[in-house]
Amino acid sequence: MLALLQRVKSAKVVIGGEVAGAIDQGILLFLCAEPEDTSVTAGKLLTKVLRMRIFGDEQGKMNRSVQDVGGGLLVVSQFTLAADTRSGTRPGFSRAAAPALGEALYDEFVAAARLAHPVVATGRFGADMQVELVNDGPVTIPMSVMA
Repeated sequence: MLALLQRVKSAKVVIGGEVAGAIDQGILLFLCAEPEDTSVTAGKLLTKVLRMRIFGDEQGKMNRSVQDVGGGLLVVSQFTLAADTRSGTRPGFSRAAAPALGEALYDEFVAAARLAHPVVATGRFGADMQVELVNDGPVTIPMSVMA
């Protein structure tokens, strides 16, 4: 699975002019499943995201997780993280999971996140979404977890 984490002061997803999900301080997580991913992969990534120490402590060092600071998690599906840009100028997306698998893993990830963390908001899989955020830092971290 591929992910892009952004530490945010706030973030929201708008679909069709309506807010679908929003958080204050926390992590905006763009999520992409790949063909070989499974529920196990999704679980590993969730554990890593929730434990990632990207929030400041009393000395301003990144020593706290989103769970430590009581922040939110906004999960947005984004198959374009799997873009293949090695040749030409039009990205290919064959490295992304097929839509059915991608949606199933996204749904599993969100369900597990809601069991593990108190503040979880989402976009909608496959929707045309507008994402607004105030990046904090800025802190942006690409992640991947293999099956």
